[in-house]
Amino acid sequence: MRQLVLKTNIQKYGTVKEFVSELQIGKEDLVVTNKRMYGDIFAGCEEKPQALFRDDFGGGEPTDVMVEALLQKVSGMEFKRIIGIGGGAVMDITKILAVSCGKPLQWMYDNKEKLVKRAPMILVPTTCGTGSEVTNIGVVNFLSRGQKIGLVSDEMFADTAALCPALLSGMPYSVFATSSIDALIHAIESVLSPGATDYTRIFGYQALDMIIYGYSMAQQEGGKISNGLWDIFLTASNFAGISFGTAGNGAVHAMSFPLGGKYHIPHGESCYLVLDAVLKYYRENNTKPELNILEHTLAELFHCPEETALEELDHFLSGVYPRKRLHEYGVTHEDIAEFAANVISTQQRLLKNSYVPVDEDAVRSLYESVY
Repeated sequence: MRQLVLKTNIQKYGTVKEFVSELQIGKEDLVVTNKRMYGDIFAGCEEKPQALFRDDFGGGEPTDVMVEALLQKVSGMEFKRIIGIGGGAVMDITKILAVSCGKPLQWMYDNKEKLVKRAPMILVPTTCGTGSEVTNIGVVNFLSRGQKIGLVSDEMFADTAALCPALLSGMPYSVFATSSIDALIHAIESVLSPGATDYTRIFGYQALDMIIYGYSMAQQEGGKISNGLWDIFLTASNFAGISFGTAGNGAVHAMSFPLGGKYHIPHGESCYLVLDAVLKYYRENNTKPELNILEHTLAELFHCPEETALEELDHFLSGVYPRKRLHEYGVTHEDIAEFAANVISTQQRLLKNSYVPVDEDAVRSLYESVY
């Protein structure tokens, strides 16, 4: 059994200037980012890199329409490296562009084994949630199908992940909260995954510890995120990415995909909506030791009894970002049966990592419990 997959060189930079200088970013590079970020980073550079601005092609999470337009745009471009600077959406787009070959997006999904990286790839996260800089997955919302699907290929591993905490400082609070909760969920799902190993759990549990500590420190500082905390959250997100990159995510992520696909709920937020329900389902059906280890770890972090650790986690997270009910996003009762069937038919890649197996009835019941 494989123990840990890490194919990306990880580097960290104290300042934006150091990041640009040490990587020697210049006109032969192609940067995928948004206009504001490009201006902030490269305004004073003599040789500016080529750029594809994600905001020229739409907002929100990547859609098949958006990615197809970007694939057409990049097909005639020449570059020595491709560099994605942004949140999970930008990094996912960059991964797909890095293996583009003049073929449509659907062809790439159908021929994953034929994908080849066009040029060395550098990924630079500007949020603290996805861990995408160290994984080989790019997720696209297929509008024509109303569902999000992950494209997975080892050719989509970045050659370098460049961590620069200074790039996170302008993040709106809602983006920080939902992205960091996503990282927390990556940590939790990965330590519970049947694919977890002693190696991946080291990263997963360390990420969990760092994120809870970071939230606690931020609360003590009146909700302010200091420079040191940005470093903690970014590193924790990276650790969680390393953990789930091998161990995988499970039922929480599987159930989040239809919510993002149809109602465009941000990814971290859609995972958060079902986290507590899924963890309690695991507890009700638990026959293995790993959930008990997680509860013991949470009990130590929250200074509470192990039997109330999951409830304490949910209460604690509600102070970071209040959790809504599905109906508050416009989800209908009719959607629930459709979503449950969709999860079972399209998300087996994730469901195989569920701590407790779930069938369609269980998924439907879990959606009902958070409706």
